[in-house]
Amino acid sequence: REIDLPHAGHGIAAYYLVATAEASSNLARFDGVRYGRRAELGQEDGLLELYCKSRSEGLGPEVQKRIMLGTYALSSGYYDAYYNTALKVRRLIKQDFEAVFSAGCNAVLMPSSPGPAFKLGEKTGDPLALYLEDIYTVGVNLAGLPAITVPVLPAGGTAGAGASGGGLPVGLQLIGPAWQED
Repeated sequence: REIDLPHAGHGIAAYYLVATAEASSNLARFDGVRYGRRAELGQEDGLLELYCKSRSEGLGPEVQKRIMLGTYALSSGYYDAYYNTALKVRRLIKQDFEAVFSAGCNAVLMPSSPGPAFKLGEKTGDPLALYLEDIYTVGVNLAGLPAITVPVLPAGGTAGAGASGGGLPVGLQLIGPAWQED
């Protein structure tokens, strides 16, 4: 049967605020002293250079971007406006799934992304488009639910150009209630 997840549309914003804040907080320890890759320094370099070089050499651009966004979301004056609000939305999304499962659904079947798979490297120039591909999976992560995503071909076993926009599979996910991985 069809279900309603009324707060799912807010999932992307909440997820990327919570995820970047947690990345920022958790990856702060990777300073090249106790944790993470330690950069080679020159004689005149100090502790600040060690931190900067170790993090820039040891963490990729996407990780660095998430750390910066998370640091901003957790900064003074923005914590309540961004991070705290995202935590409230996360709770609402979790409650939406709990309502579905308590109403008798054993599992939820839904797409994994808004469209078929895209070719490797196709959307790398548009990070926002890549983030928006996660719209159907971020709620599961925010709610802490078990899920599996599998590629699915249309009936007949092969994807035609009209079926998925170029013969690529579509993703389908199966979501279970909390602590019901089996």
